[in-house]
Amino acid sequence: MPRYVSLKFDKVYARAGPGEDHRLLWVYEAKGLPVQVIAENIEWRRICDPDGGVAWIHRRLTSGEATVMRVKTTRLALHRKPRAEAEIVAYLNPRSIAELVKDCEKGWCKVRGEGVSGWAPAGELWGVSPAIQCKVGGASRPRSR
Repeated sequence: MPRYVSLKFDKVYARAGPGEDHRLLWVYEAKGLPVQVIAENIEWRRICDPDGGVAWIHRRLTSGEATVMRVKTTRLALHRKPRAEAEIVAYLNPRSIAELVKDCEKGWCKVRGEGVSGWAPAGELWGVSPAIQCKVGGASRPRSR
């Protein structure tokens, strides 16, 4: 722990605690969104999302499919090989989600989106860093999803 999973459905309910009796914080409407599991029990996962939101979701709403997201406001070049000087084959737009095809190595990750695959610097993608990505000490606050 922590580890990454993705949202399995188009609609996922985020709660203030681990159980359906806890207050609904927001609804994710982004199938495939990468989230970081920062705590868990048998049925529930406490997650951190790319916007810094922390909430609990039921485990059945997650998938083991590895995805990443471009959270910066600029397009990200995807390269044919894991080198900055390699040919650019596509771009990942801001707020886009892509499949993580190959685990990151030497600072580069192979991703695929819309039938095109390429290499991107690991530091430019949300969903690959081993560090906890959210501040977890304070209370969660509702966020627009």
